[in-house]
Amino acid sequence: MKDLFSPASLITMAGGALAVIGAVAYTNGNANLSLPTIFYGIPILLGGLALKSSELPPAKRVTPAGLLRQARQQGAPELGKLVWDVTRWRYGQKAHLETSLEALKLWDKDNPPQLLEIEELETAAGYGMRLRFELGAVPLDRWQECQERLGRFFAKGLHAELKSPQAGELDLILLPVDKDPQPAGQHGVS
Repeated sequence: MKDLFSPASLITMAGGALAVIGAVAYTNGNANLSLPTIFYGIPILLGGLALKSSELPPAKRVTPAGLLRQARQQGAPELGKLVWDVTRWRYGQKAHLETSLEALKLWDKDNPPQLLEIEELETAAGYGMRLRFELGAVPLDRWQECQERLGRFFAKGLHAELKSPQAGELDLILLPVDKDPQPAGQHGVS
């Protein structure tokens, strides 16, 4: 249902409706209605189809938008921008965070990593998030080589954890640097 209401789909439907109205008006001899609706309808339809061909849907948002609003506002502003960026429709890109992944050398132009979902986390140390990627052609060991840099890349004062929930997928967990560290594996995620 989400795909039906993308901007490209709405433009395509509007252009198609105008073109059909124009064609029906033309067959009924109503030149005043057929000329403008066909004149505008066909280019709008073609523009919508062009957008649809380069459409990148938003990443699945695991945490409801309003649930951690206060924690998001108190956390690093870059993380809030990241959530907003990956949970909207994109056009002309192969994957979410394309330029970031290229800068981190985690990019493959033929089969790039795809962001599947994003989950906001509230921990004892503060606001963080989990990004689940489908690895594509970028091997897990390349991600592990960049692990120390990943947290700092997205926002100051973060560290990154990498987990592989299943073959071909990777969870990138970005958490604030804990001032009072807990034993490994216990992050107080609530």
